[in-house]
Amino acid sequence: MIPQNIYARVLVIAFVEQGTEGLTLFDDWTSFGQRTTASGTTILENVKVEPGHIIQHYLAFERPTTMGAIAQIIQAAVDVGIAKAAVRDTIAFVRGQTRPWVDSNVEHGYEDPLLLYNFGNVVIQVHAAEELLRRAGEYIDRAISNLNEINAAEAAIAVAEAKALATEVSLLAANKLFELAGTKSTLQEYNYDRHWRNARAHTLHDPVRWKYYAVANYFLNKVVPPRHRWL
Repeated sequence: MIPQNIYARVLVIAFVEQGTEGLTLFDDWTSFGQRTTASGTTILENVKVEPGHIIQHYLAFERPTTMGAIAQIIQAAVDVGIAKAAVRDTIAFVRGQTRPWVDSNVEHGYEDPLLLYNFGNVVIQVHAAEELLRRAGEYIDRAISNLNEINAAEAAIAVAEAKALATEVSLLAANKLFELAGTKSTLQEYNYDRHWRNARAHTLHDPVRWKYYAVANYFLNKVVPPRHRWL
C-alpha cells in the first residue's frame, strides 16, 4: 500500500473508465501528423479511482529493467516503417512517372545518375536502420534472459542507437521522395506528404538528440543511462 502523501512524488498509472464522473476528454489533437495517437486534452476533477486500478509504475525502475528499451524499440520500428513506406512510394513513382533532368542525357528518370546516387544513399541508410533495429532486439532478448545492470544498460544503448538512426532516416526518406520523384509527386491525390508529416510528428515525442548524448556518455564515460520509459 502506497501512503496517500507519496502520490505527488512517484509515477503511477491509473485506469479510469470513460464516462467516469469528473473525467472530461477533448478530441482536440490537431497535429499535422500521427493524428490517431489518442492524444488530446484530458481534464480530471476529483476523479475517484479504485485501488486495484492503480499500477505502481515507479517500482519498475527501482531495479534494472528492459521496460524503457522495449517501449523505445517500438517507436524506432514505427520510424523505420515510415522510411520503408517512403522508399516503396519513391520506387513506384520514379519508375512510373519521373522524368530525367535535361542534362542527364538519359531517357528515363530512373536512369538519371544523380537520382540513382541519392536514392542509393537513402536505401543504404534504411537498411542500416533495419539492421540496428534487429541488433537492438537481440540485446533486449539477452537482457530479458539474464537481467542485470550491464545487460539492461546495453539493451537501452542499443535501442538508443537504433532510435537515433530511425529518426534521421525516416525524415530523410520522406523528404527525398519529393526531391527525387519531382513536382508532380506533391499532388494531393498521392498523399505522399503523410510520410513526412508522420515522421516529423512521431519523432518529436522523445528528442533524438538525447539518444546521441546517452550513447556517447556510455561509451566515452561509462555512464549507465537513466532508468525510465524513454531510454
